[in-house]
Amino acid sequence: MIPVPDPEAGGRLPANVMHFTRLLRRAGLPVGPGQAVAAAQALAAIDATSRTDARAALAAVLAQRHEQREVFDAAFDVFWRDPTGSEIARAMAAIDGMRKPEEARARAASRRILEAMGGGQKPRPREEPAPDQQLDMTLTFSAEEQLRGMDFEAMSAAEIAAARAAIRRMKLVLEEVPTRRFRAAPTGHRWDAPATLRRALKRGELLEIARKRRRVRPPPLVVLCDISGSMTRYAQILLHFLHAVANARSRVHVFLFGTRLTNITRQLRNRDPEVAFELVGHAVPDWSGGTRIGEALADFNRHWARRVLGQGAVVLLITDGLDRDGGRDLSHQMERLKKSCRRLVWLNPLLRYEGFAPKSLGIRAMLPHVDEFRPVHNLDSLEALAQLLSKPAPPRDGRFSWTPPQPA
Repeated sequence: MIPVPDPEAGGRLPANVMHFTRLLRRAGLPVGPGQAVAAAQALAAIDATSRTDARAALAAVLAQRHEQREVFDAAFDVFWRDPTGSEIARAMAAIDGMRKPEEARARAASRRILEAMGGGQKPRPREEPAPDQQLDMTLTFSAEEQLRGMDFEAMSAAEIAAARAAIRRMKLVLEEVPTRRFRAAPTGHRWDAPATLRRALKRGELLEIARKRRRVRPPPLVVLCDISGSMTRYAQILLHFLHAVANARSRVHVFLFGTRLTNITRQLRNRDPEVAFELVGHAVPDWSGGTRIGEALADFNRHWARRVLGQGAVVLLITDGLDRDGGRDLSHQMERLKKSCRRLVWLNPLLRYEGFAPKSLGIRAMLPHVDEFRPVHNLDSLEALAQLLSKPAPPRDGRFSWTPPQPA
């Protein structure tokens, strides 16, 4: 039986459903007002006094993906058992924070729920040590250093917020490439005949030879990011990185794809990240759905490649390669994409596993057509990506072959 809370704390069922959906949203699930209304309607259509039926009805509306069920179950057990138990939640979160890293990774969903329930409380002021007190710093490490190597999937709510803040401070410096245009330069390597003649006509005699050199500028950056169910957690965090890049640079184009392709470049141009992500949420209809990589790339190659891949564009393809269509037409579309850009970098969060092997049909179809194959699962991998793109691209000498890294 689901207990009815105190009326002063909001004992009406729709109000409790609203608070429950807010808890799930703070814990990282993509839940909005529409899902809250659907959850209230689902409870109204069943016997809400049955805990089993209520759990199944809410899960059908609020946790439609398998990987979201763990967070949902933890939130359901904590919230509907005692909606006023935030003190217990904060105590459990404090105890859980002292566990070993591998245990904390296993209980990431529980920590996100517990921190979300106690997220409205102000943190205690930090106690400063006395002047004569000595602290033993032997075998200790920085919390920021630990955060940099932590997988996005294993982060708690507070760690995700800290990671997003760190991502917004990152800068992406692309290698500058020569363009077709020239600029005046006294020590340029080319003779500027029109400028030389204009000076001679103005002065009445030829006194000096004007010179010029090619202009250099960073190439356009095009990002194709997978937002299917298996990529939801990573896509939500990487959007902060893409928002920062889109507002710090010109000629940045961002596309999201699941079962269809959506251009969100205009939405990410908004300076306020919350407003930008709200606009993205309204523009993208297939968040956390299936994945049709070949169909999405075909749509991009057909309608967008000529518009955004000019002047030696760099393409970042962010996906795990798990294609719903089994790699159908994927190899052809990847080959066409590679021939249309200067550099094609595939970012795959599955590379975080030491035993990763390209067994999926989609991965095997895509892998021969990329220039670099990199992981993207924590802050260190994003910084490594920024360093990679700031260096000259390696020469393209045939088909790419990837060798898994050997364990140290």
